[in-house]
Amino acid sequence: MSDIEIRDDRTAGRLEAYAGDEVVGHIEYFVLETPRRALVPVHTIVEPAHEGQGIAGSLARELYGIAARESVVVAPLCPYVVKWAARHPEEAPAADPELLAAAKAWLVAHPGRF
Repeated sequence: MSDIEIRDDRTAGRLEAYAGDEVVGHIEYFVLETPRRALVPVHTIVEPAHEGQGIAGSLARELYGIAARESVVVAPLCPYVVKWAARHPEEAPAADPELLAAAKAWLVAHPGRF
């Protein structure tokens, strides 16, 4: 999988995995501002032809890496990221229940965003 490049398109709310010029997977996310700043992944998608190559895990790992570099936390709503975080507690600190509730409320307040 060394030919995969991960790029953060913060404006679009997408962390994208590229194989050459092709997007082969992505995590859709938003930035929660209150009660404190957090990255909130909502969906992880890998194109069928690229499944089973570790792309989703690489995307999740990079999302947590970005959060660590920016000194923010991750409040995962995406089922895949929740499972990945549970398997990698050394890289993915447990989410604050208050932030998870705020992230869910944000989604309700912004229907159609995801």
